[in-house]
Amino acid sequence: MQDAAAEGGTGRFQAQFFAMCGLNAFQWGTCLHSICRKTPPSVKYRRLFLSELIKRHERTAAEPLDELYDALAEVVGAKEEPVCYKTYLLPSGEPVSLEENVAFISDGTTGLVTWEAALYMSEWALENQHIFTGRTVLELGSGVGLTGIVVCQACKPTKYVFSDCHQTVLQRLRNNVHHNGLTEHGNPDSVSVSVEELDWETVSDEQLQRIGADVVIAADVVYDPDIIGCLVRLLAKLLNCKMKESPPEVYIASTIRNPKTYECFRDELEKAGLKHLVVTHPVTHVFPYTRVSTIEMLKILS
Repeated sequence: MQDAAAEGGTGRFQAQFFAMCGLNAFQWGTCLHSICRKTPPSVKYRRLFLSELIKRHERTAAEPLDELYDALAEVVGAKEEPVCYKTYLLPSGEPVSLEENVAFISDGTTGLVTWEAALYMSEWALENQHIFTGRTVLELGSGVGLTGIVVCQACKPTKYVFSDCHQTVLQRLRNNVHHNGLTEHGNPDSVSVSVEELDWETVSDEQLQRIGADVVIAADVVYDPDIIGCLVRLLAKLLNCKMKESPPEVYIASTIRNPKTYECFRDELEKAGLKHLVVTHPVTHVFPYTRVSTIEMLKILS
């Protein structure tokens, strides 16, 4: 039992480290882990981690560990890059590694980092796999791709369409999708994926009909009052367009940073004749992230 507990503690620590979270404990082997070597966190994060780890190790009066000092020397001399990797571990232990920007806002977009609602929606999908299994899924505002990659890896949809409208985001999204082993054509045992440019304001009925979504999801897309109108019009088009016998299931996860903006979204849904239900089922914590802000999931209906 003690070994199992220790192993569980190591797993939790590694999950926090790979996702570049704040740490209360330190384990030196993580910085030499194959995941860290292949898809490293930012240079600054690794430098701070190793510096603190060495301080704590020296306080124990234990023998110096050459590997620690070698690892620190490697990052002290390294150039800080504008991009880094964050890795999230699925319950199976399989990693989802994403190339993200170090800065929250860059190239005129917030779509080059993973936001909390995407992590929440990923956890929700892991607990509601039946919604996605064997179906065609369209994701709006996919960003760097966490939610979609988690759904593809764990929920076995037939087809998954990642979408965004910013060219830099789309290129980063394609890189992350391919890096995590997903292909556009798939095979009989895997999901077929595509990355599409989808402008909420100008998307055509033909493009939506070609996609033929059974499920539509989006995370952290309700943050700017200026885009709420075109988002709601797109949702209405998806729900009212006669693409299939029944309209798609639509789920939107939002971090409520500005209650007025969120209330504006709900008001616009009502004006468009769309109903919404708050999804209240509890979600098991799988990924490490700050859970201070309120995150709400809505199911949108025509």
